[in-house]
Amino acid sequence: MLVSILIFDVALVAWSLHLMQEAFDQQEFSLMLAGTLVALSAAAMLVVYFLMNSYMGYISHLAQHPCSF
Repeated sequence: MLVSILIFDVALVAWSLHLMQEAFDQQEFSLMLAGTLVALSAAAMLVVYFLMNSYMGYISHLAQHPCSF
């Protein structure tokens, strides 16, 4: 699962760099903004993956060792 997410993130970063290069060549602010948003979405996807991975580990730990009061 991590490998597929990393491949998708690399593709998003490559696309954002392409958009930013086109923006620089054409002096287009909207393409630069689009490239920035694509790069931010790639970073956010990695952050969400690692947060959910930690959360699911925590939940599975609670399921295996329930607290008894």
